[in-house]
Amino acid sequence: MAALWSFDEQPRTGDQLRPGATPAAIRDALLSEDKTEFDAAYMRALTAAREDLDLTELFRCLEHWRRVAVLQRDPDRFASIARRAAERLIGTPVPADEPLAQTRRRAGL
Repeated sequence: MAALWSFDEQPRTGDQLRPGATPAAIRDALLSEDKTEFDAAYMRALTAAREDLDLTELFRCLEHWRRVAVLQRDPDRFASIARRAAERLIGTPVPADEPLAQTRRRAGL
């Protein structure tokens, strides 16, 4: 897959997480426990882009995290989605009082 890039000189208004969102907007929308992982993935992608002179992995990284951020902008909905996904992945019900971080860790989310 080839990387596609475009630049829009129009001011960014409205939904800051629409496709093409800035790394700062993506990071700001993530749950605090995911910001460190985003930072590391973003730095790896930047390093690869600089070394390979190819932006494909950088764009792929940003799009992955943008989608996570869209899900996480409603923390209650994200928790519900994560619990359902965990139940399917681990094959057992998730206790209602289990902290989200523990559920995500057990299911590899």
